[in-house]
Parts: sequence; structure tokens; C-alpha cells
Amino acid sequence: MDGSAAETDIQGFTILLVEDFTHLAFSCAIEPLRIANLINGSPLYSWRLVSETGTEATCSNGTRTIVDCGLEPVPAGDILLILSGINVERQITPKLLAYIRRERARGTRIGALCSGAYVLAKAGLLDGRRATIHWQFHDSFEELFPEVRLIRSVYVPDAKYPTASGGTATADLMLHLIGRAHGEELAIAVADQMLYNAARNADAAQRYSLQSRYGLRNTHIADAVRLMTDRMEDPMSPSEIAAELGISARQLERLFGRYMKCSPKKFATDLRLDRARNLLLQTELSVTEIAHACGFGSTGHFSRVYRSRFEVTPTRQRASHRLDRH
Repeated sequence: MDGSAAETDIQGFTILLVEDFTHLAFSCAIEPLRIANLINGSPLYSWRLVSETGTEATCSNGTRTIVDCGLEPVPAGDILLILSGINVERQITPKLLAYIRRERARGTRIGALCSGAYVLAKAGLLDGRRATIHWQFHDSFEELFPEVRLIRSVYVPDAKYPTASGGTATADLMLHLIGRAHGEELAIAVADQMLYNAARNADAAQRYSLQSRYGLRNTHIADAVRLMTDRMEDPMSPSEIAAELGISARQLERLFGRYMKCSPKKFATDLRLDRARNLLLQTELSVTEIAHACGFGSTGHFSRVYRSRFEVTPTRQRASHRLDRH
């Protein structure tokens, strides 16, 4: 670790590793800094690793990483990056939240990687601000933190609280920070060393578009799916969707049969059930609350449809998940 440099113009990063952090995002945070130092010929960046235990942190693939210290004050001028991963909701402790709030009060610039925005939002730092998080957490994040302006892009270069959605999006954010501080030529050179020739802008989408995922070129299908996604809590019927698109319900049925190999109703129901599963596994919302949030009129109906799709009831799904985590 390059934490010993003393030059005043060196930008320091303090990376807080929360248990179950993602190793890919971890590497994508540090390697651009190391390579920038190598290309420059003298240190531009330093970094140190911290964790709540002060000794080590375990990532989601089971690898243990030795850290430099515990939750000590961040050096003046350092950027604090919160890196977490799966099971983030159960890894947030009062001690961790107190540390983050204390650093905010000290004026520390704080960012988040992967599911780290969940931690910042829990600490109350993101109210009214734009932020991004890994797409797997979108459903639960929107339910739990409606006051945060969730952006579904790879990273948000907020001046005070930059966030990246994880994975290689972390490299995109770090390259952005390098380019802003030391010029695009250095950022490009770092990307070249990483064999990373597709660095993305902040507004790039996290996931493949519907057209890319399914090989579609039909705008009616894409528009219908957007309507289904936007109206999960108050679902539109296939005939209402068809009317909104200016086509007949029969034509909509034919299009879904041709391109999606199912009916519009089944596709919409599966979208809502996928969202329900995310909320079950990532939040403490009750089954009744989740049923309503996903547009199911009653808990009984929701449970029957859920069991038909996943071969387990919502209650047993959640209980099994909790057992697996312990």
C-alpha cells in the first residue's frame, strides 16, 4: 500500500471496507491510482484501508484483506470511500454510522462504491442529492430512501458525495477523478495500461438496454416494458398499455408472443415478482407492504403467485435467506 508519501500535493484516499465488500470494485478503485503513480513517475495518489475491526475485512468471495487501521479520523484532504457489497443492510452498525457522520461534520469528502450509497443514505448524507447504486439494490433503495434522487447510471460525480455503482463502474469514476485532477491524457494512459478501452461517461446505463438484452428493434415492446416498470405499484392492464401506445390490445399480445415468448400480463407479473423478491431479501418491509408496493391487491394473492413462480412462499423465502446469511 502506498500510504507513506508525504508530498502535500498527493491526493489521499481512505477506503472503508465494509464486511462482504466486492473484490472487483476494490481492485477497480485502487489499481487506477497505482497506475497513475507509475505513469507519472512520482506519487500523485496515496491510499490506506480501514475497517470497523481495525485488523481485516472479508469480501464477498471469502478473501480476507488486512487493513491499516480502524475507524480513526481521516487525514485532512483525504477522500473517504465507503465500499460495501452484498448483505449491506445487515453490515451497517451504529458505530459505522457514527463514524461517517463524524467525518461529515469534519468536512471530509465522502464517496461510495457498489452498495456504499446504501450506507451513506442510512447515515442521512444523501437526502435531496443525486446518487447511484448497483442495479441489484434499486428496488429496495427506492423504497427505503425515497428522498434520495436515485440515478440509474454507472456513476454520479457529485462534488461532495461521488458514487459509483460497483464493478468496473468504479474504474470509470476513478478515471474521471484522475482526468479532472491531472488531465484527460493521464486518464487515457491509465485506461490503456488497464486495457480498458471503453471508459464510460457518468450518464452511461448500468445494464444492457432492453433492445440489447433481447435483440429487439421494436419500439412498442420497449415502451410497453417502460410503462410496466414505471407503474409497478399501480399496474396498467394490457389494454391500457396498448391504448397508451396507440395500438390494439391484440397487436400488443402478438408482439409479446413474437419477441418475448409470453403474454404482456405474464411479463408484467414476472417484473413485479422480481421486484418483490429483491425487497424480500434486501429490506425489512413486511410481506403485506411488499405486496402493495409491487401492485398485488392482497397478501394472499401475492403469496400464491409468488409460490407459483419461485416454488416457495415469500415468508419461507425470507426465512431461508436469513438462515443462509448466518
